[in-house]
This record gives sequence, structure tokens and C-alpha cells, in this order.
Amino acid sequence: MVPEDRLASLGLSLPAVSPPVGSYVPALVLGTRVLVSGQLPLVGGALKETGVVGPGPDQVSADEARECARIAALNALAAIAEAAGGLGRVARIVRVTGYVASDPDFTDQPTVVNGASDLMVDVFGERGRHARSAVGVAALPLGAPVEIEVEASL
Repeated sequence: MVPEDRLASLGLSLPAVSPPVGSYVPALVLGTRVLVSGQLPLVGGALKETGVVGPGPDQVSADEARECARIAALNALAAIAEAAGGLGRVARIVRVTGYVASDPDFTDQPTVVNGASDLMVDVFGERGRHARSAVGVAALPLGAPVEIEVEASL
């Protein structure tokens, strides 16, 4: 099954690639690699959630953040498809880096970033398994709770 068909079977479709908010490109093809700039959990141009991830009542929950990571990863897939001429050209997802805006007491960043990692495996199967980092940070652009970077091989 091709990646776009797997997306459809998950009830998903690739969104439009969000225009950059700075001096960069959403994705860059370099030989057989596609490097994707950090993607936020934007839906229709707006953040799905804002704030830091933590246990507090005014904070983004780990479950909400995991869904944000999934959305950001879907946005990364859209950037890959646009830059590479389709997801069918992807031989492997090489690396995912997830940044989680975290309360100082929150230490479950890996579970949050699983939202992105799981989507890659759902879409690409074994070719979606990748190296990964999950990093807690104080703040992210626009107040996003999660930012996801992806590197793919063609």
C-alpha cells in the first residue's frame, strides 16, 4: 500500500504546507535526503493547542501534546511530499526530533513525541522506524507545545 493510501485508511490527508514565518524553506531536498524544518501543530493555519505541557489545570496534557505531535508530523509529511514529489518517493524516515515545551516537572517528552513516531510507522511501516530525540524546552514559536523535525531518505 502506498503512503497516501495508508494515510487515507487512517482517515487522514495531507494538509497544505504552511508558509514559512521566517527566512527558511519548509523542506529541502539534498541529494537523497529531505530535511524538514520544524513543524508546528497547525490545523487550518492555527495552532491546535498553545502552552507548556504539564500536569497543571492550565497546561497542555500529555495526551493533548501527543496529538499535537501527530499533527505536526502530518505537516512534516506534507512538506516532504511537496519537496520530493510525493510520499511514494520516500525510502525511509531516518530521524525525528521532537521539542516539547515543558513544565519543569514534566519528564515524559518521549511519550509525547510518540505521536509523531507512531504516525511515521503507521504511514510507512518498517520504513517509518527511525532514530529519534525527544527534548524538553522552555518555550516554542507562537506558544506551540510541540515542534517536530524530520529527515527522510529518498
